[in-house]
Amino acid sequence: LGRARECAQRTLHRHNRHIVGTMGGGPGGFGSEVSEEQGLQRVQLDARDTGPLPLVEWPTLALVVMVYGGWAWVVFGSAAWLASWTGLVMVIVLLSLTITLHSSLQHEIIHGHLFPRHRSVSHAAVYLPIGVCFPFERFRATHLAHHRDTFLTDPYDDPETAYMDPKAWEQTPAWLQSVLLANNTLFGRLVLGVPVGQLWFMYAELQGVLAGDTAKGWVWAEHGALVAALLATVHWVAPLPLWVYLLAVFTGNATLKIRTFLEHRAHEHSHGRTVVIEDCGLLSLLFLNNNFHAVHHAHPRVPWFRLPRLYFANRTAFLTRNHGYTYSSYADVFRLFMFARKEPIAHPLW
Repeated sequence: LGRARECAQRTLHRHNRHIVGTMGGGPGGFGSEVSEEQGLQRVQLDARDTGPLPLVEWPTLALVVMVYGGWAWVVFGSAAWLASWTGLVMVIVLLSLTITLHSSLQHEIIHGHLFPRHRSVSHAAVYLPIGVCFPFERFRATHLAHHRDTFLTDPYDDPETAYMDPKAWEQTPAWLQSVLLANNTLFGRLVLGVPVGQLWFMYAELQGVLAGDTAKGWVWAEHGALVAALLATVHWVAPLPLWVYLLAVFTGNATLKIRTFLEHRAHEHSHGRTVVIEDCGLLSLLFLNNNFHAVHHAHPRVPWFRLPRLYFANRTAFLTRNHGYTYSSYADVFRLFMFARKEPIAHPLW
């Protein structure tokens, strides 16, 4: 009955969105996109981003080697560090950083980078789930679906949305509302974001498997086998205690929640839903410049190491296009939202 009700609500939602579209709204149901393209026309792309695909992106390859080399060194060669609390903290920090960077590299490769002419080779380079939580193939499928910009923040059609249908929110149990509201501050996202996001994602995936999506089930089975082999190797071969590795998995994935916390907002126009954080510090590096998120959504073919230059060379055009959705640094994000909610969970434009 619950699935039937959800399907009926989704059908009604799509019907209403079509009505809005016929009344002058855009394909996403939140407004017209015609005027926004004027800002995009003024962006000057590097010839390397419009010409033939390169054989290899060397900065990305160097980073892949550095991440796996650093991960292996910390996991298998840090026995001496574990003798002191200071060394233990350093191990956890370094391992967390490599896990965060590995996820950022997965995101980069999802968009065809590393070996642009040989995507299967690129996929193999980041397939090992050292961050444990998500199968690469499911990350890839859901993220590419997320990049249909007209559906950004849609409670049903954006797989990465942080919003709920207001009617579904009203029907959510009070205890779960409390958890989700706490998770809607940056502090809450750092503490609760990993388990909440994991359970939310796995529940949606399980629904698909139960509905007959056997391919999805096989992907998760393979992922489970790889994670089991990885953790068994850490436990039986590496000098690193398993609990230390799992703590680093948590902190590495929690760090990623800083990036995703306000990547998108509810806005009438789809291009106004994606942020730019004008930061070029450590977090920007860990996220491979994905804080220039509006630039990435507009030009996913541009590699991470050219995003800042593209943005600052066309700053006015990008900020016109995204309706000024910008912050000057991650320090501003922490100051404004550490204990404050950015937006309601129920989609405010639904």
